[in-house]
Amino acid sequence: MKALEGVRVLDMTHVQSGPSCTQLLAWLGADVVKLEAPTGDITRQQLRDVPGADSLYFTMLNCNKRSITLNMKSERGKEIFTELVKEADILVENFGPGAVDRMGFPWERLQELNPRLIYASIKGFGPGKYAKFKAYEVVAQAMGGSMSTTGFEDGPPLATGAQIGDSGTGVHALSGILAALYQRTNTGRGQRVQVAMQHAVLNLCRVKLRDQQRLSHGPLNEYPNEQFGDEVPRSGNASGGGQPGWAVRCAPGGPNDYVYVIVQPVGWKPISDIIGRPELAEDPEWATPEARLPKLDKMFQLIEEWTIQHDKWTVLDRLNAANIPCGPILSTKELVEDESLREEGIVVTVDHPERGEFVTVGSPLQLSDSPVDVRTPPLLGEHNEEIYGRLGVSAEELAELKSNGVI
Repeated sequence: MKALEGVRVLDMTHVQSGPSCTQLLAWLGADVVKLEAPTGDITRQQLRDVPGADSLYFTMLNCNKRSITLNMKSERGKEIFTELVKEADILVENFGPGAVDRMGFPWERLQELNPRLIYASIKGFGPGKYAKFKAYEVVAQAMGGSMSTTGFEDGPPLATGAQIGDSGTGVHALSGILAALYQRTNTGRGQRVQVAMQHAVLNLCRVKLRDQQRLSHGPLNEYPNEQFGDEVPRSGNASGGGQPGWAVRCAPGGPNDYVYVIVQPVGWKPISDIIGRPELAEDPEWATPEARLPKLDKMFQLIEEWTIQHDKWTVLDRLNAANIPCGPILSTKELVEDESLREEGIVVTVDHPERGEFVTVGSPLQLSDSPVDVRTPPLLGEHNEEIYGRLGVSAEELAELKSNGVI
């Protein structure tokens, strides 16, 4: 039995922030029914690499779900939606602000139809002055503190390749949904769960707000920057934490031939030995963290003079043998081909009825009593007959609804 077995989810999400949340629910064992317009989630067609087949954009965010189609603008569609709501435990949507209300289903109406319903909404922003802004991944990064603190001191703000705005918000929404589901076991009542992309990104940037407040007491010594104003600066690859870190170059000098190294106080002597500079462990100019902090750039330059002579896997082996925190910069190609990640079920191959096999990311949530078997995402409307039949819609009416554009 899976963790969420028996939990019914009505998935009205599209693109990435919502589907990333509902896919996790599906992986945890919930019965996730993806409700799409008859034309389908727009990402089925976006960034297509195989003609006539659902795109990787769609398939990698919608595994383990079922799909039904429904035209919510039709009266019969609204009647059917009402029946779907009555039997659902969770409803998730990420339309623009007020879209579900305009369909005729505000929270009060949904609560009336199903008092046990957990209604989760993902929006770009909270109800304040940004409420009507259109949200995209990088817009959320820009307005949540990520971009202003990402990049190098003398360069422009940068977006991160990690989808912290979309998928990051999806994970936050999952947390709220699971908390509401647990609370329902005590109260018997459903509730509203609301998550904004800007808020989620800001939560992920909380250490930068920590440093913003620390600035009032002087420069941030853990940062390699030479000058500080009244806001947290971009600091390149600095860890920004209690222990300094940096990405150092390795041979042969390709775009991802780097290893990220953390220099702990106890690690300085073994690092000095490894790089062939044992005298630095006793040199008062280098021996203590306090001595090294003002010249972090020079410290990592010394380390890089050694690492550039070796490939990143050799560097990794030497540093790990000395218990130095470090990690190679892994390219997307290396990750897709990583045997360890395959064995761990984090990189998986899924067979799709139209496009054949594709590679995707497996569930990062590992539960001992609820293992995840990643299954192929549904074709558009694949489960109409099954789901609507359960609601008492006859085969004859199904055919009529399809011809009338209701499903």
